[in-house]
Amino acid sequence: MNRRAILFLMSLVPFLMVSCNSQDEGGITNIDKATVKAKVIGKEVQWLDVRTPQEYNDGHIDDAMNFDINGASFMEQINTLDKNKPVYLYCQMGGRSTRAAEILKQEGFKEIYNYKGGYTDWSSED
Repeated sequence: MNRRAILFLMSLVPFLMVSCNSQDEGGITNIDKATVKAKVIGKEVQWLDVRTPQEYNDGHIDDAMNFDINGASFMEQINTLDKNKPVYLYCQMGGRSTRAAEILKQEGFKEIYNYKGGYTDWSSED
């Protein structure tokens, strides 16, 4: 391989590394079970379960607050949160939490983490 080709390939490495990051340009980062265990469980964070109260009562991840995305008071509830602190979200499988993350972004939250696997992933065996 000639020197020019090697330099070209080396210049692509930073771009490839950035594209592999799970954060989109809007400040929403998708996280997995290992990240939840390391950064959320047992920590004082804004940790939201956006499922229905019935789903929450049937089982939820420790320390999560239930803010039902389809509930009448959802917007009122999220306005009680600190927009300058990270917010972690989950639902059953990732659909509702993705919608909730977009709403939080529109409301001016800066750092949003979405557990895409949700409660289904959490309750599955490792």
